Order: sequence, then structure tokens, then C-alpha cells
Amino acid sequence: MITLYSSASCTSCRKAHSWLEEHNIPFTEKNVFTEKITDQELKAILQLTENGTNEIISQRSQAFRDLNITIDDMSLGEVLKLIQQHPGIMRRPILIDDKRLLVGFNEEDIRCFLPRDIRKLELSKLHDQLPVNF
Repeated sequence: MITLYSSASCTSCRKAHSWLEEHNIPFTEKNVFTEKITDQELKAILQLTENGTNEIISQRSQAFRDLNITIDDMSLGEVLKLIQQHPGIMRRPILIDDKRLLVGFNEEDIRCFLPRDIRKLELSKLHDQLPVNF
């Protein structure tokens, strides 16, 4: 099952929500400002990142700059607590399932959440549209 971490005011979050619905992909949505993200959820997200906290925390955001802190000096527990207390520092949307993580909305990248049989069907349709000499 896909979990969509979002916020109501986020345009990219609304796009991700709509895309999942349009493609009939079941998901649960969690508003990061109204529902507390657990340590377990944050650890699951971080385990799928390539760049750790840099991938999910927007250090250029005003919310992060207002904190005037350095993440590099913090323990994992401190980072988890920081995100829980200040969810506005998280990049959004975050989509996650057992194997995949997508931070932000990108129409091509989100396709990885399509079931494999549908992805194969779409690829075959694309292949059929290619010129014969390709």
C-alpha cells in the first residue's frame, strides 16, 4: 500500500493525490501538519533514501532557516524529533510503499507506482507508436 505524506496547501501534493486517483491506485494519505508522523514511518522513509535527511528535509525552506540549526550535528533521534515538531521542514509530497520512495511530484517518476502489468502495457503501446526504422 502506498502512503502519501502531504499537506493541504501543497500544489504538488494535490497533483500526486489526483494522479493516484486517476490511475486507480489505492493509497492512504497522511497530512503531515495534522497527523503525527511516527519514528517508524520516518525510519522507513529514510531507509529508502539515497541521500538520507538531505532528500526529505528542505534546508532552503523558510521553516528550516528559522530554526537556525545544523542537521549534520544531530543524532538520528534528534532529527526524528525535529521533523515531528516541525513538519514544515519536510519536502512534500512523499510517496512510499514497501520498495519505492518518491519525494516531490514528477509525472514520469510517479509512474513507478503503477502495477507492473500496466507499465508493460503502456510500454508496448509506446513501442507500437515508434517508427519502423527506430
